[in-house]
Amino acid sequence: MNRKLDQEGVIKYRLDYTPAPPVTPGSVAELTAWRAVLFRLGLTGQDPRRYDGLAYGNVSIRLGSTAFLISGTQTGGLPQLSAEHYTLVTNFDLEQNLIAAEGPIAPSSEALTHAAVYRSGPEIGCVLHVHSSELWEKAEALGIPVTDRQVAYGTPEMALEVGYLVRTSDSPVIAMGGHEDGMLAFGSTVEAAALNLIRSLAKALA
Repeated sequence: MNRKLDQEGVIKYRLDYTPAPPVTPGSVAELTAWRAVLFRLGLTGQDPRRYDGLAYGNVSIRLGSTAFLISGTQTGGLPQLSAEHYTLVTNFDLEQNLIAAEGPIAPSSEALTHAAVYRSGPEIGCVLHVHSSELWEKAEALGIPVTDRQVAYGTPEMALEVGYLVRTSDSPVIAMGGHEDGMLAFGSTVEAAALNLIRSLAKALA
């Protein structure tokens, strides 16, 4: 498989960002709790031996047809998030490579990919982006859809690839072929998305 590292953590979309106060802690309490579980499992984090030492992993919840809360850029290495680590994406345009957001921190470099998942299904309420070498390397054997390995993360092409796979497959987990160890899981709720991810990881480890 292609192990090429492609500027992990670098924002590649056009960003219309407005600084704003953090959301209320209660609005992200469940997402933050499950994200702490992902961190303990090593699915988000920061390791000097991987990805040039940059943090990895991000999480989001839907608030409307084009609005969602997402963890901020380079927060993947924090053991515990709080309200100040999330930002509100108010609008997006995949074809124009554009994210509009407001909050105390700029959105994750994967915000465009999260947007593509939400655009693909109104029933999707949560998206989790994690890194797992075990799951990524066994994705095809497990029947998990894989994006084109020539398509880089954080680009409109990746967002459109992901959106297509969400719409045309029954899998709630997708491997990002051009993004080393990158995996996406989604579901109607935070718990559903997290369990979809953990079930797939258990199969990869069996």
